[in-house]
Amino acid sequence: MEIIQTELEDCYIIKLPKFGDDRGYFLESFNKSKLFDAGIDFEVKQINFAKSSKNVLRGLHYQKAPFEQAKLVSVISGAVFDVAVDIRPESPSYLRHVKVKLDDPSTLFLVPRGFAHGYYTLENNTIFNYAVDNYYSPESEAGIRFDDESLNIDWGATGTPLISEKDLNQPYLNI
Repeated sequence: MEIIQTELEDCYIIKLPKFGDDRGYFLESFNKSKLFDAGIDFEVKQINFAKSSKNVLRGLHYQKAPFEQAKLVSVISGAVFDVAVDIRPESPSYLRHVKVKLDDPSTLFLVPRGFAHGYYTLENNTIFNYAVDNYYSPESEAGIRFDDESLNIDWGATGTPLISEKDLNQPYLNI
């Protein structure tokens, strides 16, 4: 396992060993002990999947305290540009973001608590996997408008993305 620190504190790319031959491949997608040995304490409480067609933008979402969530995300099939935005006011990387292309199940992206998260799909039938360390709470759900100019996120979109009404109605930061 290779753990790559991104430019944002506590936000990591994790490359897993993949073993394959002409029949296919095998990979261990989660091992709490190996992550812990690498300095990452992540306990899975819930696993979610989302299937999307090409050109779908989801986000930016987060959970407010006490239901904040760290997310360990990956694609099962397809590809995305995945974006994490640090929204921790005390952080030296406050309101900065990192974008990662996920296009293989052996690459994971750890989005820590205190980050907003979203992704843009690059292929049809993209299946996105979220393992989270806290249970979802509808009352604690929050978001930021995906095109907030103060964040300056280049989603890599080609054409007009498909976006839910909920995401179109998320608030701007107004800073």
